[in-house]
Amino acid sequence: MLDLKLIRDETAKVIELLNRRGGDFSYLHDLVQKDESRRNAIQRVETLKAKKNEVSRMIGAYKREGKDVSSVLVDMDSYANEIKSLDEFVSSTEEEIKQTLLLTPNMPNESIKVGPDDTFNLEVKKVGVPRIFSFPIKSHYDLGESLDILDFNRASKISGARFVVYKGMGARLERSLIQWMMDLHSKEHGYTEIIPPYIINEASMYATGQFPKFKDDAFKLYDDRNLYLNPTAEVPTINLHRDEVLDVANLPIKYVSYTTAFRQEAGSAGRDTRGILRQHQFNKVELIKFTKPEESYDELDKMLSNSEKVLQLLELPYRVVELCTGDLGFSMRKTFDIEVWLPSENKYREIGSISNAEDYQARRANIKFRRDSDSKLEYVHTLNGSGLAVGRTVIAIMENYQQEDGSIVIPKILQKYMDATVIK
Repeated sequence: MLDLKLIRDETAKVIELLNRRGGDFSYLHDLVQKDESRRNAIQRVETLKAKKNEVSRMIGAYKREGKDVSSVLVDMDSYANEIKSLDEFVSSTEEEIKQTLLLTPNMPNESIKVGPDDTFNLEVKKVGVPRIFSFPIKSHYDLGESLDILDFNRASKISGARFVVYKGMGARLERSLIQWMMDLHSKEHGYTEIIPPYIINEASMYATGQFPKFKDDAFKLYDDRNLYLNPTAEVPTINLHRDEVLDVANLPIKYVSYTTAFRQEAGSAGRDTRGILRQHQFNKVELIKFTKPEESYDELDKMLSNSEKVLQLLELPYRVVELCTGDLGFSMRKTFDIEVWLPSENKYREIGSISNAEDYQARRANIKFRRDSDSKLEYVHTLNGSGLAVGRTVIAIMENYQQEDGSIVIPKILQKYMDATVIK
């Protein structure tokens, strides 16, 4: 969440930056007033407690001297009642402030382009040239059904819409991509492998910014512990260090995390209903970093390079875009999207996002570090990036490597993992 002191000290600047997202964040003026009332109440409580202590001493003295204490007892009750009332006010006001901060997104980085939606995103670069086909292009779902490697009808029978059964070489392709991506990022890029729990508690969802804003997107379990299915590897992996003080000597900490992710896809009705582009259940390899503040943007560039390496080795054409303010994720200050070329759509589609939340998630999750024994605690910066979304990588391989006879050539880098050169 945002730093309350920053909001208090630089209210106009914070509101101006947040308004670049396309909303109206002038309510933060009210938040500042509530905070001032809260601090005044705390100060008044301290004054009353001092008076109460003084009265307590007077009562003792009066009793020793045989004096009537009834008048000072009235003062004591008056102070106690006011303290109780103020404590209740402080408690309720702090909860109101907390809820407002939980619903307030991160400030966009000052450097990124201002715009209302993804049409204002800035193209950073293109890598590779889209293939020119000499035959009619098939979509991944047509290829998958004709090769009997993707089964949507039986998945619908088992679970419902927006699910798929991977079969035969389709299942092997998905599994091989997961293993290869984990190997690439751990062995070559120096990330520590993580396979976290797929069931997440409510505190973890709040810590990374999924709750309360995106509660409708989560799959809630019928369980009295408020548990949810994991929506992305970012959530459990960031929460590995919730409420911890990290050793500065270990920073940056780098994880590559594999999970199956689950999303309701609330609000996406009618979008990408065919195929595996937008599923309720999908596999993902995620990159997570915990860094010192001054190093986080250098680490963001390195993470972007690590994610790009996946598409480079698969020899798939892609582009990188920097998101504008209106397309930025709730918890993020700056994000790059990697978009892979999909021949059937004749356009680039998102296959990964690489983001810097700075200290926004660390404040929510209470993740800190200390530079040395004499230094005060500071919040780390958290970064996360796709390394990549496995299902969308499957789509890109199927469509870009399709042949006229309906077969699919397997990228060279994956052939040893799949023990095959072609899917036919």
